[in-house]
Amino acid sequence: MFKVGDLVTRNSYNNDIVFEIMSIEDNICYLRGVFVRLCADSDISDLKKYVDKDLNDNFEPILEEYRNLDRNEYFYLPGRILHLDGDKNFLDKCMDFYKRNKIKAYGIYLDESEFSKNVYNYLEKYNPDILVLTGHDALYRKKRNNNSYKNTSCFVTAVKEARRYEKSHEKLLIVAGACQSNYEDLIKAGANFASSPKRINIHALDPAIIAGSLSFSDKNKPINLINILEKTKYGADGIGGIITNGTMYIGYPRE
Repeated sequence: MFKVGDLVTRNSYNNDIVFEIMSIEDNICYLRGVFVRLCADSDISDLKKYVDKDLNDNFEPILEEYRNLDRNEYFYLPGRILHLDGDKNFLDKCMDFYKRNKIKAYGIYLDESEFSKNVYNYLEKYNPDILVLTGHDALYRKKRNNNSYKNTSCFVTAVKEARRYEKSHEKLLIVAGACQSNYEDLIKAGANFASSPKRINIHALDPAIIAGSLSFSDKNKPINLINILEKTKYGADGIGGIITNGTMYIGYPRE
């Protein structure tokens, strides 16, 4: 009835999220969210095929900041982004988002477990102003291997390794986490922004929206924290953060 690659929803969760079946073992399906950064598993009997051919969640935000810049007199250098993602499809969506908004960004696809081993070298190579560490996560109803979260520990160790490279929250802004991640642990580890204060799911583009907003925020002024959070799909329930200055340099005169 079901095969790898099928799009499905879960009856026990009121069919609220569309997943793709990644693998099937002993009537257990391992799932990956299509629009949200959530991995899950489900008994095959709980699944329902998703049959809507128009698979679009209609969430395509465009950052308006760069359109409102005074280009007659000043020139602008938005912050550069290094984005490490545990999901290749979501990474591609985020890179397209950066491109549409004219933001310089470098994208790296890695399994979340590989983040901490590689992030320092990538920081040295690209020297970004903003680091995004995201992929998939989940809060388990029952602890597994004495761990309540699927990948939060991977994000935490990667954040700590990034802070070994740059301790200042003002010189390197870090956005970390995915669906249902342990927000408090990520902030304590050194992230500027993290998911998820209410342990809810976040949209595939939410980390990129935060990073893009930071890229267009004035380096000499504190960010508008509430405004940035409100740009994401689920607002402050999904992602929270701390007030720092932005990353964009403003120069004069323009050629």
